[in-house]
Amino acid sequence: MIETERLILREWENDDVPNLNKFLQDSEVMYAYEHAFSDEEVLNWLNWNQQSYKENGYGLWAVELKETGQVIGECGITDQIVEGKSYKEIGYHLIKEFWHHGFAVEAAQAVKKYAFEKLKAGNVTSIVRDTNLASMNVAIRNNMIVKSRFTKRYRDIVMPHYLFMIEKEK
Repeated sequence: MIETERLILREWENDDVPNLNKFLQDSEVMYAYEHAFSDEEVLNWLNWNQQSYKENGYGLWAVELKETGQVIGECGITDQIVEGKSYKEIGYHLIKEFWHHGFAVEAAQAVKKYAFEKLKAGNVTSIVRDTNLASMNVAIRNNMIVKSRFTKRYRDIVMPHYLFMIEKEK
């Protein structure tokens, strides 16, 4: 679907569950969610993305290393509601061993380009928990700025978040 210098982004397939497990079931990767996903939550995540592909033509995509074909995480676009308003959000998760190599930024920048060129989006966002400095840095390196701060309730935990945004250049 999307190709960069080092990466290929493609739709998740049913046989990708073990690849999803590598990061969704890692409590360090999922610390912003306050828990690693269960087997059922991973399957729900896969189904949610596959439904989004059918309904919207986008979702979170598998991120593969071009050189080896190894899946190292995910990056893509989802529709999110923040304070009653709908946004196209660029989200990303990587297997921990692939952190700090620029892969998340490379994937997020390619997804931003896809959103502007293919989806004709006027803006894109990244929603980041206020404790997740690494994800904030990805959003900043994707030329996004903070537009607002808000709270989400997830699993009975109140979690402050930032809404990062970039508008399409005219």
